[in-house]
Amino acid sequence: MPIKCELAELIPKPALSIRVRTAAQDLPPIFASGLKKIREYMQEGQQQAAGDPYAKYFNLDARNLDVEFGIPVSGSFSGRDNIQGSDTPAGKCVTCLHIGPYNETEPSYYALTQWIKDNGYESAGIAYEVYLNDPENTPEDKLETQIYEMIRHVEL
Repeated sequence: MPIKCELAELIPKPALSIRVRTAAQDLPPIFASGLKKIREYMQEGQQQAAGDPYAKYFNLDARNLDVEFGIPVSGSFSGRDNIQGSDTPAGKCVTCLHIGPYNETEPSYYALTQWIKDNGYESAGIAYEVYLNDPENTPEDKLETQIYEMIRHVEL
């Protein structure tokens, strides 16, 4: 089944996040413990989530990922320790829905890259994933990840 890619415009939302540099293989436990800390901080402040957990990748270097992950919130927080107040990405992007294990997103990223090339854009260098269901309660083959690649027009 072909992967459907489409143009979108993201509007930023306030978020609480943690930014790390790590190898891709080490990310799952860092992500899980970091999200737990963010949720605990939100509970202390009686703050509700205003969206699904996300990861914003500033590079796709599997040995040295620069990634911010977090949860959108309805208000602004200053953060504490390694939790920071931030915003989700804003701007023009191309997106697709990936269904399946998190470690099998390569075909979706390839489809996004091809769409960008075919439609006169270039990558802005930031990938953004939103995790639409809970991996603790969802079979791996049913996990849904909305993937966004931030883009800009190619200047001639």
